Amino acid sequence: MVVLSQINNRNVVKLLGCCLETEAPILVYEFMPNSNLFDPIDPTKNAPALPWETRLHIAAETAEAISYLHSVASVPIIHRDVKSSNILLDNNEKAKVFDFGASKLVPQDETQISTIVQGTPGYLDLEYLQIGELNEKNDVYSFGVVLIELFTGKKAGKFSGKSETLVMHFVSPMKDDHLMEVIDTCVV
Repeated sequence: MVVLSQINNRNVVKLLGCCLETEAPILVYEFMPNSNLFDPIDPTKNAPALPWETRLHIAAETAEAISYLHSVASVPIIHRDVKSSNILLDNNEKAKVFDFGASKLVPQDETQISTIVQGTPGYLDLEYLQIGELNEKNDVYSFGVVLIELFTGKKAGKFSGKSETLVMHFVSPMKDDHLMEVIDTCVV
């Protein structure tokens, strides 16, 4: 609640109210009717594919929200769990970043914080996983994974039951000049 009360950005889900009189606090957010970005990417959901233009808008709006959190918020905020299921879509498929449960406020005089690693496997920056030093680059890496999901139409994590991640599945063909083989047909 502390983090959300400091955020005022059109690409971040608004906290409308809360109730602290229950055992577990209840938070009330604005309604987002189109679920989250994960659903149209997840092949098991059988959701219609997002057009390329919509994917670009979602990417730009998500980038705007992350930039706001890092650079404009009164105290910089590192989200720590940027992923497609934490990007909600409204009636017009406008993207709004959600779920600040793992977020960390960053005092102005600090550029990185040593902390226990939190986030979702497949979206976590490997350097953050190894060292445990939190900084804005962690969110940027996670956003990059979301971009790969938007380009490929595949979800992050282990890819096709192999030990290979979606990032590795994307980077290898890119290096070998075979990127078109992994890009979603809706994008091509």
